[in-house]
Amino acid sequence: MKPVPPRLTRSPGQRPGVAIVHLGLGAFFRAHGALYIAEAMTASGGDWGIVGVSLKSPSTRDKLAPQDFAYTALELAPEGAHVQTVEVIQDVLVAPEDPHRVLARMADPETRIVTLTVTEKGYCHEPATGRLNMAHPDIVHDLADVPPMSAPGFLVRALQARRAAGLRPFTVLTCDNLPENGRLVRGLVLDMARAIDPALAEWIAVEGRFPSTMVDRIVPATKPEDIETVTRLTGRLDAAPVVHEPFRQWVVEDDFVDGIRPDLEASGATLVGHVLPYEHMKLRCLNGTHSSLAYLGYLAGYETIADTVADPLLARYVKRLWAEEILPVLTPPPGEDLAAYVDALFLRYANPGIRHRTWQIAMDGSQKLPQRILGTLRENLAAGRATPGLNLAVAGWMRYVGGVDEKGQEIDVKDPLASQLRELSDGAEGTDKAKALLGVRTIFPADLADAMEAGVVAAYERLLTLGVRGALEELEGS
Repeated sequence: MKPVPPRLTRSPGQRPGVAIVHLGLGAFFRAHGALYIAEAMTASGGDWGIVGVSLKSPSTRDKLAPQDFAYTALELAPEGAHVQTVEVIQDVLVAPEDPHRVLARMADPETRIVTLTVTEKGYCHEPATGRLNMAHPDIVHDLADVPPMSAPGFLVRALQARRAAGLRPFTVLTCDNLPENGRLVRGLVLDMARAIDPALAEWIAVEGRFPSTMVDRIVPATKPEDIETVTRLTGRLDAAPVVHEPFRQWVVEDDFVDGIRPDLEASGATLVGHVLPYEHMKLRCLNGTHSSLAYLGYLAGYETIADTVADPLLARYVKRLWAEEILPVLTPPPGEDLAAYVDALFLRYANPGIRHRTWQIAMDGSQKLPQRILGTLRENLAAGRATPGLNLAVAGWMRYVGGVDEKGQEIDVKDPLASQLRELSDGAEGTDKAKALLGVRTIFPADLADAMEAGVVAAYERLLTLGVRGALEELEGS
């Protein structure tokens, strides 16, 4: 019988104090922000330990707790793998089990920053307007009762507790892929705070800080074979490793409560006065094409992004998207060469070590489209520039949420609006399905839907009649 390797454990020694609470402790933050913070402490010291919070499931806590919350970061590069043990997480709380404990940790005077990766849908907002969805069941609950259920609810109720105790607010540092994410989250927090106590909202507006960020690293879901790779490389069993590519980037607006923060520059983060140009570059060049490739690649039968761009037809498609429809409406951040940036992006997509599955990227498209694709479409339309590639991406999303692929097989669509979108699609025939989906106002504002209808309906018809490959071939000939 093959011997069982020992379980990963934390190294002996003094542990840092906790100054950061992170809401939504998934793989991305553990493979990105947590590494920056750990390396900042190594370089410059400080007690910046992290308590993670799972807002839904205990699974992450249950995997990490037997390891005393240490875990392995597995970097997969074309030339090979590299491992790093990460010990910055000090505890993981599960909000549904003990929400009062989560609030107490956030309200603790030692907590200086609350970071978030709760995904687009976790903010309970309307993507088309950027406002808090007051009809969302979690928000209805959080306005009426304590303890809260939602990420905005935990932020507001914890800030309310700090104000009542005479404490300074914590900095809210969101790390999700949303345009001007700090400004957006500030607006959502103030929407809720005003509904609870206008004086609380005024205090947050004056004293609180919500720096925007841009985060970039490809982090695919961990697979059993990744756990086997970590065991082989380290000789230890880690039940909760994270997998990532070599590239990483974190751009952060330097606007923290009382200026208190880790020395993020020491770990390679970029501190700026305004992050929007970096956000636009990443959301549109990376996330926009990632989603486009995910829908079309999935429909064409490809499992991963690397598989998708290995197809010359789809490789030419994404390069055309960058050159003709995305870069023309972007202003480069200081010192950035956009052409070189997208060339490097393509190499990242093609990295055979990163098996980033198309189904994973395709999730929650109703929340992602407005940020990743529709803004670019709107600006091109305003400039009178054609957008056949982006139209095809939106049409691909429409085929996907219809719940049936090109082979007639059912698709397990993961989206907060999945049932509504499927009902709209099933209730129409042919290209009327596309028109029905364009009527979802939480995704497509009326003016934009009208402007893009002809192009998207035509692209949808091509997908119906020609399939993905035929539609792409026709696009190349146009």
